[in-house]
This record gives sequence, C-alpha cells and structure tokens, in this order.
Amino acid sequence: QVQLVESGGGLVQPGGSLRLSCAASGSISSINDMGWHRQAPGKQRELVAVISSGGSTNYADSVKGRFTISRDNAENTVYLQMNSLKPEDTAVYYCNADITVVEGPHRWVEYDYWGQGTQVTVSS
Repeated sequence: QVQLVESGGGLVQPGGSLRLSCAASGSISSINDMGWHRQAPGKQRELVAVISSGGSTNYADSVKGRFTISRDNAENTVYLQMNSLKPEDTAVYYCNADITVVEGPHRWVEYDYWGQGTQVTVSS
C-alpha cells in the first residue's frame, strides 16, 4: 500500500509565502515524476509543476518565477515553495507521483498515486 500525505497549506495574505510538502510511504520500489496540481472552485484541476527523478522541472506559466518545486529522493518527498502568492492561487493543491511497486517475483508495475489535497487560501 502506497500513500501520499500532504502538509503545509493554510491561509496567507497576498504577497506571502507557503511551503507545501508531500511524503510518499509504503512498498515503494522507485519514484519517477512527482508533481503538484491544483483545483479552484468551479474550475478544472490544472498542473502547477512537475519534477523528474533526475531533477528536471516544468511549471505552469501562471506560476513561473514565483513557485519552485523540489524533491528529496532519500525521503521520497516533494516540495512546493510558493512565493508572491496571489488571490488567484487559491485552490486545493494535490500532489501526485508515478511510483513503481513490486507486485510479485520479477513483476514491477508503475501507478499514478495522488494525495488527499491541502487547501491554500490567499486573502487579505
């Protein structure tokens, strides 16, 4: 069983900062891409940032220059440092990870796992 547990959300004023964390645990063989998505009320879920196992990153245009994604492979954890937050960043933030698990002798399978979500509210 694999779980992703997020933390770090909350209420912050415009221009403020928050750091989200997401730790993966369980019977993990390896982790490929890890990422953050968000979903605002009445809107579709959108990709915020993604980081490969080698450290390559991609960001949504709306967060470039303000958000930084990073990961600690030894701790199976991905982070999202969010600076210069704007009211339009308000959303539930979800982490996800492509994780390979061992399902039997000589059998490895990759699944896409998601966290439960953490609320980020940017308001004065």
